[in-house]
Amino acid sequence: MKLVKILFILVLIVAIMTPQKTIFAEADLMIKVDLWENTLTIKEGDKIIRSYSIATGKERTPTPVGYFTVIEKSKGWGGGFGSRWLGLNVPWGMYGIHGTNKPTLIGKNVSGGCVRMKNRDAEDLFEQIPVGTPVIIDGPIHGLDNHIDVLVVGSKGTLVYLVQQRLSLAGYYNGKIDGVFDHKTQKAIEKYQEDHNLIVTGNGNERLYLELGLLE
Repeated sequence: MKLVKILFILVLIVAIMTPQKTIFAEADLMIKVDLWENTLTIKEGDKIIRSYSIATGKERTPTPVGYFTVIEKSKGWGGGFGSRWLGLNVPWGMYGIHGTNKPTLIGKNVSGGCVRMKNRDAEDLFEQIPVGTPVIIDGPIHGLDNHIDVLVVGSKGTLVYLVQQRLSLAGYYNGKIDGVFDHKTQKAIEKYQEDHNLIVTGNGNERLYLELGLLE
């Protein structure tokens, strides 16, 4: 069976269905990150305020896709984090938007999952964006290739998050929906596989994703 990409629109549906506790600091102000184009745009309503070229995650360490919020801001991280840091509330790891000491790599897929900017751009963003600003990251869940991950205990990321969401909606999973594949996730998958006449592996695989509606 030909491998296909997981649709980003599913991530947005999941994100919208997930209650958000964050109170946005500024009405209509938001950040849009486009992983296909490696751009970051500040928008106020439908109006584009600024747009920047960025660097994003490598194939095997993709930038998380979905709906997030700026939860912290700090200066002077230095080194590979540049002069500014805006932290995001990604539940399965530490991800943020930050500067870089390698500006020649901007526009490429080179990071461990964070969004990198030229230091002057990160400083400009830092001044414009308050804590609480929503961030939509739009792009392919697995980077830019057609590889479909097999998920096991210890796996983390957007795909785990989606599987947990779907299993929860189907009544199979009652653990934390945090993008971290734990033993509760494994047990839920095993029960789902058993009930749907799938090979019981306890792992996330292409057949499971098709059954859950995560692949077209």
